[in-house]
This record gives sequence, structure tokens and C-alpha cells, in this order.
Amino acid sequence: MARARSDSPPLFDLDQKPDFTFERKAIRDGLWPVAGLDEAGRGPLAGPVVAAAVVLNPKRIPKGLDDSKRLTALQREALFETILKTALGVGVSSVCAEGIDRSNILKASLEAMRRALTALPITPLMALADGRDVPPGLPCECKALIKGDQRSQSIAAASIVAKVMRDRMMQGCGRADQRYGLEIHMGYATERHRAAIEIHGPASRLHRMSFSPFRLVEVEEEVVEFDLLELVLPAENEKAA
Repeated sequence: MARARSDSPPLFDLDQKPDFTFERKAIRDGLWPVAGLDEAGRGPLAGPVVAAAVVLNPKRIPKGLDDSKRLTALQREALFETILKTALGVGVSSVCAEGIDRSNILKASLEAMRRALTALPITPLMALADGRDVPPGLPCECKALIKGDQRSQSIAAASIVAKVMRDRMMQGCGRADQRYGLEIHMGYATERHRAAIEIHGPASRLHRMSFSPFRLVEVEEEVVEFDLLELVLPAENEKAA
């Protein structure tokens, strides 16, 4: 008798590559289209958390899809362009630093995923979300997959789109405010970033004041205002198919 495949990831990391298994099952169950959901930017001290939703074309799945963290910047950029050209639908959304501070990073990440899915140009009947949690308020069924970006090609595609979009936003922030080197470290707590914070203090509306080392510290810095999405290349939109 064949052993049923577990939904849990393997105990040991076996360098697993994502495939289309979960999506094919959904198709067999009559739950198509299927959207992959993932986010980028949960850990940084600055900037938004960005989420993407991607509905891949089963006949035109890009080669080389993988967890964005296991790809180089050049590989992510190339796959990003291919995904936009071949996918049936792509939606992108974000929650800013102030939004993260008003709730918490988990809630903000799940909300960004929900918004990204609703930004899709087509309505999915099934979503596959990276992580342990299902975003609340989705208009369709959803399955949470631990290490989903290493198991599902749809989630891997979403992870790439979210990462590239967030990096472009942070590069734009770095050009708008050159004090912190955001275009280099993308807001993560690097030595250079922490040193810049020691010198200049946090930037209002950009740094996450609920994160250490800012927590309970009042911000009196000059406000630098800019629209994060406008800092991405002009050709990029929040919703692309």
C-alpha cells in the first residue's frame, strides 16, 4: 500500500526544490486558478513589508524558480521579468512601517498578503501561503505551507516578486534619504545601518519604531516624506498581469 505524502516539510533540509504538486492537486479538485502568496521584509528595521500573489500559467512555468533567498540578485531580477511576462496574474501590496507599528509584523505580513491577492486581475479559487498562518479575510480557500517557497513553484514565484519589489523600494528610499545606505542593506540591521542610526537617529515614517532598538523612543527627526511605490521604476504598477 502506498504511503500518503505528508504536508509537513522533511525533518532535515535536503535542498528541496519547489514543484507544481500542490497546484496540480488543486486543479484536480476543481480549485483553479491557484495563487501563491509570500512576503519579503519581515526582519528589517526600516521600510515596508511587501507581499506578492502570483498565478502561474501551468504551460509556461519559468525555469529556475526557487526560494528568493537561495537566488542571487541577478537571478531574481531575471526571473522577476519572466514571471511578469508569463504569469496569468501578479498582484503586489505592502504595509508601511507605521502600519507595522500599529499592529505587529505578523499581522502586517498577513494583511499585505491579503491585499496582494485581492490585487490580482483574476480571482483565484485556491491560495497557497508561505508559512504557518493563513491570511485572514481571503475570498478563497487557502493552505499554509511551512517553507512553502521551497515546495511550491507558485509561492517561489511570489517570493521572488515580493523580494525584487521591496528591494527596488528600498533603493528608492536610499536615493531619497542618503544618510542610512538603505540601497545597500535594504533596511536590515547591518553594522553600517546601526551606526547611521546612532549618528542620525531614526527616520520618521521609515524606521519601525516598535522594533528594537527604537522601542519606546520618541522620534523628533525631520520627516522625510515619499511614496514608496513611486520610488520603484515608473513602469511598475501595484497590479500587473
